[in-house]
Amino acid sequence: EMIHTYSLVHDDLPAMDNDKYRRGKLTTHAKFGENMAILAGDALLNYAYEIMSDAVMNSKYPKRAIRAMQTIARKAGIYGMVGGQTVDVENEGKEMSIDTINYIHNLKTAALIEGSMMAGAILAGAKAEEIDIVEKIAKSIGVAFQIQDDILDYTRTAHTGKPANNDLREGKITLPLLAVLDKAPAERRTELLGRLACCHDDEESVEYLQRTVENEGGLTFAAEVMRSYIARAVEMLSEYEASDYRTALANLCAYIAERDR
Repeated sequence: EMIHTYSLVHDDLPAMDNDKYRRGKLTTHAKFGENMAILAGDALLNYAYEIMSDAVMNSKYPKRAIRAMQTIARKAGIYGMVGGQTVDVENEGKEMSIDTINYIHNLKTAALIEGSMMAGAILAGAKAEEIDIVEKIAKSIGVAFQIQDDILDYTRTAHTGKPANNDLREGKITLPLLAVLDKAPAERRTELLGRLACCHDDEESVEYLQRTVENEGGLTFAAEVMRSYIARAVEMLSEYEASDYRTALANLCAYIAERDR
């Protein structure tokens, strides 16, 4: 949770997403300034590794604890969250393929959920093949969560605590818009991309693209893809014996599919 919070504090910075609000409240940089937000994010990340180090020191199974810590570090680093964010930033304002979007989703969002769930399996003494299954379940949950996030950005009635259509203002192509672009004729696609290039300071273009994505099936397509990932996760969970833990994860899947915040 500390790693996740650190990533949000840095994600909101003007040099990244430049979000003024998160969960209905001023973001750290908006309230305390950019320099303080950078330091706050750094402090949260250091605190996360301090917590993990303490857990290793006090664990009955130090080898498992070290392996869990290594897994989280890998999923949070260049081969996970940081790598996904890097590719995301590099592609702002550019045309993207479904493969690139999937790559960003797998690293930027799914990776931390994978690390969290894998750490639990590792600490419980799970076998390598069991940990692999947990990783696959977590990946499907993580990608579904991110796609739903992209859908909510286009949804005016969502309760995310952030202004709608932020992705458009940042020049980002997410799955709902990509679905419309991919089926558009060349001339129409050029027009839509031209509108996207103006979204940074042109609210009329933002509104136009929001309506286009809504009216031309972008949200419906993205929702179908999201539900396919949820179905995949639930199917893998069904292989486990019934328990409170399996029920909790199944409920998490249902929440992701229906959430509006």
